[in-house]
Amino acid sequence: MQTEWIICPICGRKTHNKIREDTVLKNYPLYCPKCKQETLIDAKDLQITVIQKQEH
Repeated sequence: MQTEWIICPICGRKTHNKIREDTVLKNYPLYCPKCKQETLIDAKDLQITVIQKQEH
């Protein structure tokens, strides 16, 4: 089974989260410890889709 790190859509660095081929995420609040931003994402078949960017 293939796994990949989730890449932050804002800064492009790896987050602390991994997903597998069969992982499905809906409205997942992805937090990046590097740029300290939170982004709402969906994930299916190792494809990440940004729903909205939350700015503080």
